[in-house]
Amino acid sequence: MTQLIFTIAGIWFAAILIGMPLYASMGLAAFAFVHFAGLSDSIVPQKMTQAMNSFPLVAAPLFILMGNLLGAAKITDRIVAFASAVIGWLRGGYAHASILASMIFAGMVGSAVADAAGSGAIEIRSMRRAGYKPETAAAITAAAATIGPIIPPSLPMVIYGVTADVSVGRLFLAGVIPGVLMGLSLMTMVALVARREGMAGKPFLGFGEIWRTFREGFWALMAPVVLLGGMFSGYFTPTEAAAVATLYALFLGFVVYRTLEVKQLPAILEDTAETMGLVAALVMVAGALGWCMSISRVPQTITPALVSTIKDPLVFLIVCNIVLLIVGCFMEALAAMLLLIPIMVPAAHSFGIDPVQFGLIMVFNLILGTIHPPIGVVLFVVSRIAGISFETMSRAILPWLVPLLVVLALITVWPPLTLWLPKLVMGR
Repeated sequence: MTQLIFTIAGIWFAAILIGMPLYASMGLAAFAFVHFAGLSDSIVPQKMTQAMNSFPLVAAPLFILMGNLLGAAKITDRIVAFASAVIGWLRGGYAHASILASMIFAGMVGSAVADAAGSGAIEIRSMRRAGYKPETAAAITAAAATIGPIIPPSLPMVIYGVTADVSVGRLFLAGVIPGVLMGLSLMTMVALVARREGMAGKPFLGFGEIWRTFREGFWALMAPVVLLGGMFSGYFTPTEAAAVATLYALFLGFVVYRTLEVKQLPAILEDTAETMGLVAALVMVAGALGWCMSISRVPQTITPALVSTIKDPLVFLIVCNIVLLIVGCFMEALAAMLLLIPIMVPAAHSFGIDPVQFGLIMVFNLILGTIHPPIGVVLFVVSRIAGISFETMSRAILPWLVPLLVVLALITVWPPLTLWLPKLVMGR
């Protein structure tokens, strides 16, 4: 059956090359496998249904809905204003404020695209008014958006936890320190280039301005505190946190700030359903295709081959980093994760690598792919917002990948950066 699965994989890649949607080509590959293996075709829809029968997966549409609600209610404006008041007076302060705003926003939406689309326009506009080059402002915004899926809550971590059977709560906790390090590394980069590129800061308006923006954005700034505090204190699970987050977003939009109108809800729900439909289709067909790979013993064949070829766990992680970075350049993060988890996670387990650490490494690599040429989806979003060409955007982002790659190297070689906090809060 191993030979059969590789034959089917060839058919699958050919389907992708001729332009068939990814989820459709994956489903076709699953149907082809069971047909040529002499199994009942009804197995595929059964496995697709089983893939969706997961309580943690309920969080996915709710987190997507929350992000759409926060964007429609213009909550990001208040977050950016507060970040600018706190840190905007430094040299390169507008860039620092953009990164800090993304770190705060990350604790609310858990998506790089949502971060870039939600706060990107405000951040880029403020940097360009301060005299920053358009491509520099766009690159900083795109790089900061990658913090979104690392600091909890995180949709990719929910998908990884469901697929790899790993605690979503531990994954959320594991992302806190790396997410903060990402923000600090980007701020360090800003400090290094600020003088050379003439990145000005805004005048310091005093602690009164900080207090004013904090007061005006208090309820928005409390969103990460409510979510993370509730999850880690045990009041609700990560899945239930998604429902709490959605209700909180509705409360902010309708009651506190009154920037959300009932007539906006149909469009918000439609956008959420469209996004979740794509995610659900990928999860379902990946579940069926993963079952095909499992009974064909592809993971059981590849894992011993990797273990026998690569003796050192660190070398294995380096190889995984390279593969994931390349894959992330050409494939959407969730789709790549669903395809690679059945192969890579068993191999990582054979090397004694903690699945929580490996999950962070996998998510980190694939999210970097969203800002890496040639097919970085965040680059497309930000380039449109900034009004620059995709080619210019692709060149401008390259230096800003360096500090993020440094953080990736740190979490690869030093497991406590990802494992210390989950063990402290949830035990071993």
